[in-house]
Amino acid sequence: MTGKPPFPPFTRETAAQKVQAAEDAWNTRDPERVSLAYTEDSVWRNRDTFLSGRGEIVKFLTGKWERELDYALRKSLWAFTEDHIAVRFQYEWHDGTGQWWRSYGNELWEFDDTGLMRRREASINDVAIEETDRRIVGPRPRSEWGQELPLR
Repeated sequence: MTGKPPFPPFTRETAAQKVQAAEDAWNTRDPERVSLAYTEDSVWRNRDTFLSGRGEIVKFLTGKWERELDYALRKSLWAFTEDHIAVRFQYEWHDGTGQWWRSYGNELWEFDDTGLMRRREASINDVAIEETDRRIVGPRPRSEWGQELPLR
């Protein structure tokens, strides 16, 4: 089977692996690489933006990481079923003026049989923070995989 393992149906262990793999890919800030985890016709809602297909995903992510500088992400498994995963996440970044932000969100994912995501819905809120309040710096070390995210 081609695609992106692990494949549905998910267990708690394989759902957690899928979440960590997504976190790792997004922390590369490589739109082409990230897009390969999605079906060719994947549909997204990201905040108030609606996308369809890998081409639009690449374009969206390219713009995102041009605006959201020094982006660093943490994801946490919230719930799962055979082919769906719910995720909580936080990421930090700064804008062109140097203002730091922590973005909090939830994602709902739906997968096809090959482990590619065919639907992603993300709700995200941004909170201005001081650089001294940062707690997410770079990719998560393996020793911290699976650790819960603090609410604040």
